[in-house]
Amino acid sequence: MDATSAALEELRVRVVALGWVTDLLVAGSLATGDHRPGVSDLDLVALVDGPMSTARVDAVAAMHRELDAGVAAGLALGCVYVDATRLTDATLRHPTWTHGRLVDRVLSRVTRAELVRHGHALQGRAPSAALPAITDDEVRYAVRADLAGYWTWAIHRPWLWLDTAFADLSLTTMARARHTLATGTLLTKTAALDHLAAPPWLRDQVRARRNGTRVRSPRVRTAAVGWVDAVRTVARARHRR
Repeated sequence: MDATSAALEELRVRVVALGWVTDLLVAGSLATGDHRPGVSDLDLVALVDGPMSTARVDAVAAMHRELDAGVAAGLALGCVYVDATRLTDATLRHPTWTHGRLVDRVLSRVTRAELVRHGHALQGRAPSAALPAITDDEVRYAVRADLAGYWTWAIHRPWLWLDTAFADLSLTTMARARHTLATGTLLTKTAALDHLAAPPWLRDQVRARRNGTRVRSPRVRTAAVGWVDAVRTVARARHRR
């Protein structure tokens, strides 16, 4: 069993032992077959049988700290814990373990679409049984909501793109968004590399980083390319309603 499989199995065993997690679902690049060890995060969604009380949140945090210090060390294992009785509320924030800390985040509409179309269960029901079916137009709406929400907030903070990792995320996210708005289907991060709105030198560098190679890009030039691409993509999505 490889490191990723071992970490996922340990998480499954531990959430089952909690007694109130009904389903453990695989999302993100691991679901779409696009996971890159050492580069991609492990994105999980746990459905629970009721509200996440303080005691439950504390138990989740303690469990993930132990996992991150042990079998999941270095794997960026994350999981959002969703009250299944309020699963249809896409605006509700849920306790989410990500990159070594617990925060409150929504289960985004894009993640919901990925789950229904590509996800699978480590424990409990398949995502297609736990979540309602989603049409191509609903997938388009999910992407527009993401662009109108977080990314509209981000483009008013152009300094964020000075972080090369953020610039890479932005370029791939915008390429994926354009594809979904045009087709109603989801595109993986790796496939999106062929559609980046970036000069060839930057496309090559983003691809190298996606494949796990440490490559440095000029911060200001990269930031400018990424920010302009985001501004244009958000604006076009707004006008295509």
